[in-house]
Amino acid sequence: MKIAVLKERRLHEARVAVSPEVAGKLIALGFDVCVEKGAGESASFFDEVYKNAGATIAASADATQKGAEIVLKVQGPEAAEAAKMAKGTILMAHLNSLTDGESIAALAKAGVTGIAMELMPRITRAQSMDILSSQSNLAGYKSVLDAAGEFGRAFPMMMTAAGTIAPAKTFIMGVGVAGLQAIATAKRLGAVVTATDVRPATKEQVESLGGKFLVVDPEMEKDAQSADGYAKQMPPEYFEKQKAVVAEHMKKQDIVITTALIPGRPAPTLITKEMVMSMQAGSVIVDLAVEAGGNCELSKLGETVMTSNGVKIIGHANVPARLAVDASALFARNLLNFIKPFVDADSGKLELNWEDEVVVGTLVTKGGKVVNDRVASTTKEKSKAKKPAAKKPAAKKPAAKQPTAEKAPTQGEEK
Repeated sequence: MKIAVLKERRLHEARVAVSPEVAGKLIALGFDVCVEKGAGESASFFDEVYKNAGATIAASADATQKGAEIVLKVQGPEAAEAAKMAKGTILMAHLNSLTDGESIAALAKAGVTGIAMELMPRITRAQSMDILSSQSNLAGYKSVLDAAGEFGRAFPMMMTAAGTIAPAKTFIMGVGVAGLQAIATAKRLGAVVTATDVRPATKEQVESLGGKFLVVDPEMEKDAQSADGYAKQMPPEYFEKQKAVVAEHMKKQDIVITTALIPGRPAPTLITKEMVMSMQAGSVIVDLAVEAGGNCELSKLGETVMTSNGVKIIGHANVPARLAVDASALFARNLLNFIKPFVDADSGKLELNWEDEVVVGTLVTKGGKVVNDRVASTTKEKSKAKKPAAKKPAAKKPAAKQPTAEKAPTQGEEK
């Protein structure tokens, strides 16, 4: 079977779906791997390295996909790109399946079997296949480095002959994979770290990394975690309490990193304009949820905002892609770990088990339809164009009376 590895075309994307290391492992499993020319250059993986691993290089996306039964990408194709894919192709990527309904509909219409890796079930067996965890881990790490780069002071306490430098106070909002890595990184740099999350189970995790947990409402937080481990949508009254507690805490913070996201929904607003204006000059906010609308009211996608009171708000797009080498390597291993159990040892072909939990959870399009209930409930299929409503015939108006008899009435006119 031929696997096509396409170059990413979406804005701010520097990653590639398959590293040379994983290309070699796929070839060892019996696949033919074809990589589009220049697909890995942004991640420092050049064509020659892929060739050395046994892959072939094609000059264009069309040439790369020709005859391929499997296509691997980091981000799913846009609607126009999806329409060009061959019927029956198996596509594995981060498809943004809960938000990009147009592209999902285009994949269904093209007859592509779409595997949305971002929907990987949170079960023990699937941990090594979980792209959200591998990429969020790097994003949490990079968020602290980005903050340190903009912060005009040192992170650790320093006792010098000229005086003592106080440690930076860092506050992490949202203690998922990204938040936990941000806590660990900030602690390694010597900061005093506090964190908050709606899930009380994260308190122990925060404290195990040396941080202090900021509690908002213990009673409301008891039922704040879903069965798959994600934070639930909290009621408005919780956010009102959270704003009051956080507002007071933020006045004393130097660095604030927000990571709160709910899959398929806009990011909740955690930091208001008033909170930002209460912070000290020189403070830094990093909004990791900026692509989903942002946790900070003043953050802007792809920009670093300087407020009138001297606070910097960082809103980098696609933070994992800012560590393209490692992010690509981990993403590629996630794909390999998903594919490997379904490869027939004798034929070397991919034979997906359509009843396996990880396949059922990630399969979104098959046989020309959107087959994932979760995706179908949030997107609309666009496989059939709606017919315009038939126009009602206009009511006939009585003809004006003829002033003279010079002209005989034509057919249909009143006599």
